[in-house]
Amino acid sequence: MKTLVLVDGSSYLYRAFYALPDLRNRFDEPTGAVYGVLNMLRRLYKEYRPDYSVCVFDAKGKTFREDIYPQYKANRPPMPDDMVSQIAPLYDCIRAMGWPLLVEEGVEADDVIGTLAKRARDEQMQCIISTGDKDIAQLVGPGVQLINTMNSESLDEAGVLQKFGVLPTQIVDYLALVGDSVDNVPGVKKVGPKTAVKWLNQYGSLDNLVAHADEIKGVVGNNLRAALDWLPTSRKLLTIKCDVPLAADWQDLVALPSDTAKLTELYEQLEFRGWLRELSQTSTEMAAVQQAEVQAPNPDERDYQVVLTTPQLEEWVLRCESAELVSIDTETTSLNSMEAELVGISLCIEPGQAAYIPLAHSYQGVPEQLDRQQVLQRLKPWLEDSDKSKVGQNLKYDRHIFANYEIALNGIEHDTLLQSYVVESHLPHNLDSLALRHLNIKTVNYDEVTGKGAKRIGFEQVEIRQAGIYAAEDADIPLRLHHLLFPSIHQNAQLDYIYQQIEMPLLEVLFQIERNGVLLDTDLLQAQSVELTQQLIELEQQAHAAAGHAFNLNSTKQIQEILFEQQKLPVIKKTPKGAPSTNEAVLQQLALDYPLPKILLDYRGLAKLKSTYVDKLPQMLNKQTGRVHTNYAQAVAVTGRLASNDPNLQNIPVRTPEGRRIREAFIAPDSWHIVSADYSQIELRIMAHISQDAGLIRAFSEGIDVHRATAAEVFGVAADQVSAEQRRYAKVINFGLIYGMSEFGLASQLGIERSAARTFIERYFARYPGVAEYMQRTRERAKQDGYVETVLGRRLQLPDIHSKQHNRRMGAERAAINAPMQGTAADIIKLAMIAVQQWLQTEQLNSKLIMQVHDELVLEVAENELSLIQENLPRLMENAFKLDVPLKVEIGFGKNWDQAH
Repeated sequence: MKTLVLVDGSSYLYRAFYALPDLRNRFDEPTGAVYGVLNMLRRLYKEYRPDYSVCVFDAKGKTFREDIYPQYKANRPPMPDDMVSQIAPLYDCIRAMGWPLLVEEGVEADDVIGTLAKRARDEQMQCIISTGDKDIAQLVGPGVQLINTMNSESLDEAGVLQKFGVLPTQIVDYLALVGDSVDNVPGVKKVGPKTAVKWLNQYGSLDNLVAHADEIKGVVGNNLRAALDWLPTSRKLLTIKCDVPLAADWQDLVALPSDTAKLTELYEQLEFRGWLRELSQTSTEMAAVQQAEVQAPNPDERDYQVVLTTPQLEEWVLRCESAELVSIDTETTSLNSMEAELVGISLCIEPGQAAYIPLAHSYQGVPEQLDRQQVLQRLKPWLEDSDKSKVGQNLKYDRHIFANYEIALNGIEHDTLLQSYVVESHLPHNLDSLALRHLNIKTVNYDEVTGKGAKRIGFEQVEIRQAGIYAAEDADIPLRLHHLLFPSIHQNAQLDYIYQQIEMPLLEVLFQIERNGVLLDTDLLQAQSVELTQQLIELEQQAHAAAGHAFNLNSTKQIQEILFEQQKLPVIKKTPKGAPSTNEAVLQQLALDYPLPKILLDYRGLAKLKSTYVDKLPQMLNKQTGRVHTNYAQAVAVTGRLASNDPNLQNIPVRTPEGRRIREAFIAPDSWHIVSADYSQIELRIMAHISQDAGLIRAFSEGIDVHRATAAEVFGVAADQVSAEQRRYAKVINFGLIYGMSEFGLASQLGIERSAARTFIERYFARYPGVAEYMQRTRERAKQDGYVETVLGRRLQLPDIHSKQHNRRMGAERAAINAPMQGTAADIIKLAMIAVQQWLQTEQLNSKLIMQVHDELVLEVAENELSLIQENLPRLMENAFKLDVPLKVEIGFGKNWDQAH
């Protein structure tokens, strides 16, 4: 039998648009829906190799159904602009791939599919309809089945009956009864799927049900009888036409050879790099798919094993010991790496060949598993062998898991999370996204095996065979990704340096910092909590007095009513729904002239401080260590900066007494000290290096106060005559301009007229012309390349640099100016962390790194090592990387973090 594959393109366009991440090319054009639909077409062709195929889309304009019922689909919102803009390139790609494409006016895609399905059945062909639309289930019959490529669901006649409770021949009657809210076709009031199935199973058809409508009792019977006049129309609207006059014959539905040149042009524009690589190796798209299958096993043809016996374990241990590189992953009970327990281990020795070793699954009927301790003891020599190379996704986490069992995971050679971060810092780096983006593989995601929300189960409760597929894939995919990503990194000397000399060594440093943790004075935090509660009560009373009555300070609606309706304050900004905004920026502006907004700001600030840190930090103490252990996310900020979370130790405010008191709670043990070392004005120094401005270089090289020097130039006074206020203005100018601040922003920051701000900026650039040249040069380079680079070569992508939206484009230009400095600062402090950690280990000191906060390193230092640390820490940090101006580090120490800083 010949095979016809019919693709409901419109259905997949919508589903891909909403299911995939907001992928965009360097021109800020959306590409996610195009990628999703093309990926499904590729998978369909590989799986079925049909004799005939066609992708069918809805045409613009009305169909015959609107003539029958003008309200048909009237409730549908207009297609989003970002979806509309992807239709043309999608059509171009489909045609270039060789797929026939049909768009028939006056009917829907379903009607074209129905007509072709009927033709195929009449000619004894096998017909596969690829769709996510339930209405098309009415076409299922002998030789016709539905598949849903997004979830791999396949429906024949028995499948339709099992899913809907009725036969395919009853689907139209079923839909007429329950209605179709998507297409705005009413059904019978209060009749849902259960009632419709019950009636159709009892009466066989809608016609027979109507004939016996008087037998239906109760309110639902009255509703049925009230709908009798409407039901024929409903059924007509929901019935797929199978007699559309189509000019296309079977020969028109034979796939053509793909147009490699056109596809290359389109993929370059859309930035589908993985598919571009395929095209460069073959002359046709279909041949490229075949070639890819040879190079990487088909995701549906994998050798995944579940290890339940000692001989199986022994075989895999021996294979790992002889393998050049092994991918490893752990399954656990928690995302908290310090507290998680090991549920299983995954290993992969080559693409497509992986194993899962379940160790602690627990559910009724669970098969016997190997003893966890015995497995770990057998694996320990290989795990701890630095000469046995390992790769994985976010191996810092797995290193913690094994450390919980007193095993050191050594030999971490590569990490695909960091490879992705180095190559494409602006895109998602989770395994599911990487697999889809680079391997065209839709992975089994965590929700699919554990469920969601209240119904979610722990991984230890997942059935072992199902867990084995998910877990083995978690080892298989990183190995495939490594083979794809690492060569491109290794070929670029700068990216290779960033990856192999900074990010990979830093993984070990961060592991040690996280493991060290920080000691807390919980009694101090408890006392502060009591004080903050009293302050909040007092602020609440002040707010009530300023408003003239009591109200809920946490209610946005009540605050809007009081500020803008009762007190008639000016509306500065509106929310997307059109209501007056009460966000922090708005309140800050209003607080300059009105008392209540200032009180609200103070209240919000203290409430956040209390809930986020003062009350929460003691709850986050690890029971075993008695310390707080943050997680440093290495692959989050596009600039290369680290991100602290659970808890976030980088955002504790230091400009308020309350914030500084929180830092007092970060303490050293008895006979130890907290030491803080902070780079001074590092981004300004990097600006001097990058811009090569003679004035800045001279100021830093000669140790001149750069803010005082700037103030002297801007205000036209001698350096020794600069006032504290003038120096503060100059500091705002120095830092503001390297962040791309406009004259409006500077005026707002300093509380001065825009004309004065403009004068300050002009004088600044006259004093430092190299800075102005750098800014202009960087804007032009960013627009040309779509990215900028740090001094060390870290690439910082700017997807909004060509955005049609003015604010997004201006934001990208500001980022282009600042990102090289912020990114270089991040690179330098990472190098400093690596150097400091290596020195501590080489000297076999007891002192240890416990925190990294932006440009600051914090250590816990033994009393007898304090002078040694004070002498060497600044040297190590200042020599971490050489700029054309000297780096300067300020160091302090004390019994707590606040004293040290």
